[in-house]
Parts: sequence; C-alpha cells; structure tokens
Amino acid sequence: MYTVKVPFVLRWLYPTLIWHRSRTEKRIFLTFDDGPIPDVTPFIINTLNNYGVKATFFCVGENIKKHPDLFDRLLENGHQIGNHTYNHLNGWKTSDDIYLQNVDQCEQLTGTSLFRPPYGRGRRSQYAKLNRYRIIMWDVLSGDFDLKLPPEKCLSNVLKYTQNGSIIVFHDNIKAIPRVTYALPRAIEHWLAEGYEFGVL
Repeated sequence: MYTVKVPFVLRWLYPTLIWHRSRTEKRIFLTFDDGPIPDVTPFIINTLNNYGVKATFFCVGENIKKHPDLFDRLLENGHQIGNHTYNHLNGWKTSDDIYLQNVDQCEQLTGTSLFRPPYGRGRRSQYAKLNRYRIIMWDVLSGDFDLKLPPEKCLSNVLKYTQNGSIIVFHDNIKAIPRVTYALPRAIEHWLAEGYEFGVL
C-alpha cells in the first residue's frame, strides 16, 4: 500500500526529514532509487541527457559493486549520488546496528551526505544516529514499482501531484521498467513546457 502524494501527517511526524524543497521557486527534483543496473539505468541517463536534465540517484551499494561502469557514468554525466544502503534494507525489519553498518558500507562507495531509506522505512532511532546525513524523502511517489499500475496512470500520477519544490521518486530497477520508460520522457516534456527547472539535492 502506498500513496502518490505524501500525507501531511508524515511530514508532521518527521519534520527533520526533507520532504520537498522551496515552494516559491518553479523547480522540481527528479530522484531515482535502487540502481544502477544495466537493464534500465542507461535509458534513464540517455533520457535525462536528451533534455539536459540532472537528477539525484540513490544507489544501492551492491549494485554499484556489480556495475561500477554505470556508477561512473552517472558521475561523468553530472548527476548527484545518494546512499540507499548497501543491501536495500528495510529499517523497520533491521536492528539499528546492522542498519547503520549497512549504510556505512554503502557510504564507502558513494561518499555522499545524502541518504534515503529503502521503502521510506526507518526508525526514529536510526534517523537520529544518521544525523550526519541529509535524509531525503519525497512528496510525489510515481508508483512505477507497482506491477499492477498501467504506465499511463504512472504518468498521470506524477503530473497531477507535482508542484514547485516537489521531490519525485522514480526507480531504476527491473519492476519499474515498463512504467519509468513510458512516463519519464513524457513527464519531462510536460514539465519543461510548463516552465519548470530541474535541480539536484
């Protein structure tokens, strides 16, 4: 179960996490979770390059290890990197010690101060111990990971809820391929036509 637009109560319960950026500037922030993988990350990089857009990639450490060439390509193309744990751990199901060690293991590869918990699930105790990071959440979730979601609905989701300062989540993983490959270029074209700029976090 997930919501496309993050409810206010979550932002209220976790005010130290970053859910969106300034609402006064016509700028939005594309983010991609779970990669890099050869099945879809090159398509995303090429699409972003075609439109001159930079994004933030929250990378899983074991995928960086498996595909260092793709990770290097993200850096070479000027995209920002975030930490998404080494093994894509669910913080609700993982002890604090193991979780923090896993984050540190990923940091050795990413060298970044940005962190996003996989599934958006972490404990307050974990977040408190990760205070050296900027913990980046989102306010628009594309749902591209949802195997039952038609690609057209994925597109309409992000177009409907994006506003100034939105942090939007797509994924570069296997499950997302039909939806992200359909929605991403069409969404970017729409947002550019609406006068949005794109930023990194």
